[in-house]
Amino acid sequence: MMRLNLRRIKAIAWKEFIQIRRDPRSLGLALAIPIFLLLIFGYGLSLDIDHVRTLVWNQDASSELTRDFLLNFQNSKYFKIIGYTDNYREIEHKIDSGQILLALVIPKDFSFYIKSGKTAPLQLIVDGSDANTATIALGYVRTVVANYNVNLLSSAMASQGLKPVKAPEARSRIWFNMGLVSTWFIVPGVIAMIIMIIAALLTSICVAREWERGTMEQLISTPVKAPELILGKLVPYFTIGFFDLTVGVLMARILFSIPFRGSYLILIILSALFLIGALSQGILISVVARTQLMASQLASLSTLLPTMLLSGFIYPIFNMPKVIQAVTYFIPARYYIVVLRESFLKGGSILALWDETVFLILFAAMMLGLAMRKFKKKVA
Repeated sequence: MMRLNLRRIKAIAWKEFIQIRRDPRSLGLALAIPIFLLLIFGYGLSLDIDHVRTLVWNQDASSELTRDFLLNFQNSKYFKIIGYTDNYREIEHKIDSGQILLALVIPKDFSFYIKSGKTAPLQLIVDGSDANTATIALGYVRTVVANYNVNLLSSAMASQGLKPVKAPEARSRIWFNMGLVSTWFIVPGVIAMIIMIIAALLTSICVAREWERGTMEQLISTPVKAPELILGKLVPYFTIGFFDLTVGVLMARILFSIPFRGSYLILIILSALFLIGALSQGILISVVARTQLMASQLASLSTLLPTMLLSGFIYPIFNMPKVIQAVTYFIPARYYIVVLRESFLKGGSILALWDETVFLILFAAMMLGLAMRKFKKKVA
């Protein structure tokens, strides 16, 4: 069994610390990018759809019934009536220009149909270019109309001396995110994305840089073994990665008021595993690429796109095609995002995170082993 010399690892780590200090731009990016991304995604990306911009054409404006009906939209936080019109041309123009998402057209005989007990027609014109937003907006409209129908029917029955109709009441109990704030869901995912991308990008150029500058031959001629060189290079970036993690957690707690219900110890241990795997992946890319440009491109391609699209960061995995769902099992960020969201929102124990723990152990061991083995072949 190979014995590692701690003095050699310390010497390589100190050399790498000096190299990082001499490159203040890279260090500044490594420390500033997490803050920038958290601010951009935390404040700029929201899955909440409120205040749907709505234009109204009320062709039955003289009726009290239509005014009462519109009050249901005006008093709802999900709709924002930006104005009224009297023609389709303006509706078309405002939808084309993106000023409104929804147009509500109330026909001139709307109140007549209601008073006669018939089904009253109602026209909705929706901008369907964003299918998800349009679907949610239509759901809001159906809810408002359904509530109005129940109240209308109850009032009619009460006026006849009958017992008012009571609609079934669904009593919701929301766990973990009572206010349904999408920021609480997004920010932990951003932290995972930051750790994965920064870790892989930083280490992806550290070995390639040695080859380009001609200093690798000097390292090869020293007694330093390949595992000692890899571990020594990991230590400084591991420190930077944990600093970024700390900044992310503090910003989530203080700036975005996200609760932390889990164990900090569990988060530290599992974050360390994820960091080791991500850093080792960057080292492996650096060894294979041999040039800084190629290494940085490979690191971006292998971390940014999979983490953004296939980890469950934004898009639910269960909505993806079965083939893509199978691919997501090989995306490390998928498991680490679960760890972060469980730690912040659910307070899950190690038993609840057992599957994620096993995978992160395998990920760290496999990437570290491959990096050492591949580098060993290069210096042989």
